[in-house]
Amino acid sequence: MKTALKQALKSAGVTRLAVASSRMCCERHLIAALGRARRRYIGRILCYHSIGQSQWGVNDVTPAQFRRQIERALDAGFKFVPASQIVETGGGPKDLAITFDDGLRSVLTNAAPIMKEYNLPWTIFPVSEWSDGRHWTDDNVILTWDEIETLLAMGAEMGSHSATHSDFGQMGHDQIVDELAGSRDMFERRIGIKPDTFAIPFGQSANWTPEAGEIAKAAGYKVIFAQAEDTRPENTIPRTFVTKFDGDFIFNALLKGKFDRWEEWI
Repeated sequence: MKTALKQALKSAGVTRLAVASSRMCCERHLIAALGRARRRYIGRILCYHSIGQSQWGVNDVTPAQFRRQIERALDAGFKFVPASQIVETGGGPKDLAITFDDGLRSVLTNAAPIMKEYNLPWTIFPVSEWSDGRHWTDDNVILTWDEIETLLAMGAEMGSHSATHSDFGQMGHDQIVDELAGSRDMFERRIGIKPDTFAIPFGQSANWTPEAGEIAKAAGYKVIFAQAEDTRPENTIPRTFVTKFDGDFIFNALLKGKFDRWEEWI
C-alpha cells in the first residue's frame, strides 16, 4: 500500500521535496497560531540562507521580506548585534544577530546593501569547496573568494560551513576530518583566514555527533552553531531558522519563541 502510494504520487509529479515544503508551510502557520510564546532572557541568532535566490526553495527569503523582517524587529524594540557578542555574553532578550549559511551570492548582491542601510552586523558561513568552484557551474549562485573578501572588508564575521555541505550525522571518522580540517585549511589558503567558528550543515539534532564535536575541537574550531534552538545537538550554539513562509504573522511568532522546539525536515 505504502509503495503503491509513493508510485502514484511520483507518477503525478509530486516530489518528496514538494511534500516537505507544503508540510513546512502548514506547520509554521499552525505553530504561529497555536504555539505558546516563551519568555526569553538571552539573545537570539537568526539563520538565513539566500535573499532572492529562488532555487534555494524554503531557505530563500525575498529582499522585500528580509527588509520587512528587519523593520518589524526594530519596531518591536530589538537591537541587532554581532553573533559573536551573543556567543560570548549570551546577550539580552532584545538582542538579535543575523547569520547566513551556504555562502550564497545574494548575500552580497541583495542582503548586504539592506544591512548597510540599517547599519547591521552579520556573519557568513560559506562552504569552502563551493566557493572554490568545485560544485557549481553557475557563477551567480555561490560567493567567490574575492566576493567573500569584499564582505569581510564590509565588516562581516565569517565561519566555515564545511567543505561540501554533507550530513555529519551520516559520516565516518575520516570524512569528518576532511570536512572540518580540510575546509579550515582551504579558507587559509584562499583568503589567509582560518575560521574558528563552524555552522553545522542542515543543523538539526540528527546532523551532528559527539565524535564530530571532538574532531571539530581538535581541528581548531571553538564555536559550533546549530540551526535549531531547544532540539539542537549538545554543546552547540542555538540559531533560529527563518524560512520563505515567514511573513509578519510567523516572524512575530518566531521572535516570541514559538518555534524554539521546531525542527526542519526534508
